[in-house]
Amino acid sequence: MSESQVAFFQGISTAGSFVVALIFLRFWRESHDRLFAFFGAAFATLAVSWTLLGLTSPEDETRPYLYAIRLVAFLLLIAGIVDKNRGTQ
Repeated sequence: MSESQVAFFQGISTAGSFVVALIFLRFWRESHDRLFAFFGAAFATLAVSWTLLGLTSPEDETRPYLYAIRLVAFLLLIAGIVDKNRGTQ
């Protein structure tokens, strides 16, 4: 796969993550359910990750550190699920 194709797919991933983040944030605004806020923040973080990966050179030696941003996004997803399942009992 060529470098331009990779950049194209990273752009698609960025746009998709951003749209999904907006949808979750809209659901959060309507329902005030924190799960939607966590998911919206996670997908916004993924959009930032994909953007930064698309803007850096594949030979850049700091590029692997950008994957830590994805770790933050996945931790937000887990935190949202745990928060939702804990509930008030």
